[in-house]
Amino acid sequence: MTTAAAPDMPMPDDDTLDTAPAAEAAETPGRKRPKPGERRVQILQALATMLEQPGAERITTAALAARLEVSEAALYRHFASKAQMFEGLIEFIEQTVFGLIGQLDERESDALVRCRKLVALLLQFGEKNPGMTRVMVGDALVFENERLQQRMNLFFDKIEATLRQNLREAATLGGAATPTVDAQADASVITAFCVGRLQRFARSGFKRSPNESLEHSLALLLPGGRG
Repeated sequence: MTTAAAPDMPMPDDDTLDTAPAAEAAETPGRKRPKPGERRVQILQALATMLEQPGAERITTAALAARLEVSEAALYRHFASKAQMFEGLIEFIEQTVFGLIGQLDERESDALVRCRKLVALLLQFGEKNPGMTRVMVGDALVFENERLQQRMNLFFDKIEATLRQNLREAATLGGAATPTVDAQADASVITAFCVGRLQRFARSGFKRSPNESLEHSLALLLPGGRG
């Protein structure tokens, strides 16, 4: 996993972690037993790393278990299903991105600059975490539980809502005749741009940077904003 997905990746608390790892330890004699909660992080890091392989096919629990050198049963002691594993990755995406956006809102008073920096941090997160990008754009969720895609759709709905709020503030201060309508239309276009850049990054095998000529693009999408 990449730098942003550090070993302290936030995960749902689970007091039952590692309560029955005897069989897992027996599979690999001499291996140091992970600390409580550590195996969950290892599983999610392995899943994200496997997703970073360009052109990777659908990841099975068998392949994931083989990478970790444990049994599939060992995986299910920490996650009830593969869908729950993907939910762990989505939770990391949500907490990281919206945490950064929250910091941005606290530091930056100019609404247009907030929009520019939001777009930049979202695309930078995707570039630093290619496996996560495949989750964000849905490529990794094909044939998985439908609720996973719905959750990622909600993620981008929240991104659009944040942009809309900032753009409405800027339009109102600028004396626009229809600030709400303008902000809604502009936020939709900017969100679509972000999704498109992330999709291109994933489908190019991570060769086309989502940040390519970003300043030029932002100048077209958000004229007047300076960050």
